[in-house]
Amino acid sequence: MLDFPRWKQVFYWALAAFAMALSLPSMASLAGVDWPKSLPAPMINLGLDLAGGSHILLEASPDQVRRQRLDTMEEDVRNRLRHAEPQIRIGDISTKDGNVNFLLADAAQIDAAREVLQPLINGRAGSRDWDFQVVENSRIVLTPTQSGIDQAINQAMDSAVEVVRTRIDKMGTREPTIIREGPQRILVQVPGLKDPKELKDQLGQTARLEFKLVDMSVSPQEIAGGIAPPGSEILPCVELRSCFGQNAIAVHKLGGIRGDKLTNAQATTNSQTNENVVSITFDSEGGAKFAKLTTENTGKPFAIILDGKVISAPNINEPIMGGSAQISGSFNAKSANQLAISLASGALPVDLKVVEERTVGPDLGADSIKKGMIAFMVGTVALAAFILALYGRLGVYACAALVVNVLMILGIMALFGTTLTLPGIAGFVLTIGAAVDANVLINERIREERHRGRRVMQAVEMGYKEASRAIFDANLTNVIAAVLMFKFGTGPIKGFAVVLMIGIATSVFTAVVMTRMWVSNWLHKARPNELAL
Repeated sequence: MLDFPRWKQVFYWALAAFAMALSLPSMASLAGVDWPKSLPAPMINLGLDLAGGSHILLEASPDQVRRQRLDTMEEDVRNRLRHAEPQIRIGDISTKDGNVNFLLADAAQIDAAREVLQPLINGRAGSRDWDFQVVENSRIVLTPTQSGIDQAINQAMDSAVEVVRTRIDKMGTREPTIIREGPQRILVQVPGLKDPKELKDQLGQTARLEFKLVDMSVSPQEIAGGIAPPGSEILPCVELRSCFGQNAIAVHKLGGIRGDKLTNAQATTNSQTNENVVSITFDSEGGAKFAKLTTENTGKPFAIILDGKVISAPNINEPIMGGSAQISGSFNAKSANQLAISLASGALPVDLKVVEERTVGPDLGADSIKKGMIAFMVGTVALAAFILALYGRLGVYACAALVVNVLMILGIMALFGTTLTLPGIAGFVLTIGAAVDANVLINERIREERHRGRRVMQAVEMGYKEASRAIFDANLTNVIAAVLMFKFGTGPIKGFAVVLMIGIATSVFTAVVMTRMWVSNWLHKARPNELAL
């Protein structure tokens, strides 16, 4: 129990030294000392409550999700009935009154239409997303169910959270808090971000990209009057020169390509015109569709549509093969980069608007850090004095273990880029208390063994052996609680749990392993006949 071969001592010291060395950049930062740029600098990130930053609350509109479901259902119904065998002919489809309804050319095909549309009607896990009704003998009405709407909203918000997270990560911010609040809101907190304008611009862009053919049969007078034939729609243009000198153009609703087939988007410059553009790359399916679209419509214009607005309507001069293309418009370097980030991270499934915004200054956090450091130093000094007075030589080892424990916690947090918040500081202090408690248990157990008449070496050995069981059992329950808090908690609760788990591991290592090694070396060298306990 008290035998430590040289290799084991070297291993323990190397492990502790490595973790402590990782804490040096963070310690230097807190002290206001510049860390050499030539050296690695793992840092502890400070949370919003300590470093300040931006707090933004985003909200989605459920009505938009409902509208999107109707439009998607309309297109799916057209495609499925058109490609059915035998073909099922229908009249114009209407999406008024919150449902999809259409008239069958042949009333005898009602059962066939029901069978073709069954996969669209049924949702996941056996639920029904749409109600199928037949009215007036040959008119079919598809009405969305409430369960289907709720599921669609939930899926849209989950997807929106991931898109928001990806966009913020690509902006280079560190350790943001991105969580859902209620059924249709997303909370975004970005520590250290003083100006949220760029963040709002990035998150406010839905980045729904589409490529659709221009309907040249619609006259400028009809476009000005908002008149479009069935199967077409009128969309506004970002600028006149991108749409043949018009404020809007008409495009075909069907037959286009969506931006969800993109695999990459990058801001570049056109080598010939030197203008800022966004280079995009499709996946294999999207590349094949894009090649087919440009091959079948060579010589015709097609519109590049972003969030319902035409940013460019170039002519298809030749088939575009290889799955790559360029998006041009009135971009500068910043706007091109923002669009590339938005496209690369995927389109938001629903528009998000900012309903709450505030910038948290670092003053409160600086004051909290200052007062926390004062409390930590006062408490540590008082605790060290108490332990030294109570346990003598063993108290010295306990204090040394306490210092090593603090530095190891900071180093491991820096290694993993953990964010430190006020609750995290609470977890930090709690683990320091646990480390001291472990040393008290060990030393009191050694004292009991001496009172029973055991010799010094035997008392120390039995003290560590018996106390270690209680220490491991107590910390195991703390680990279980920390794991549950991390899994089911959010934001500050997770921060508390992370610091607690790291602190438990380091406190057990320093209090049980390191102090036992130090005491063992001292006992083998000094061979004392008595302990000052």
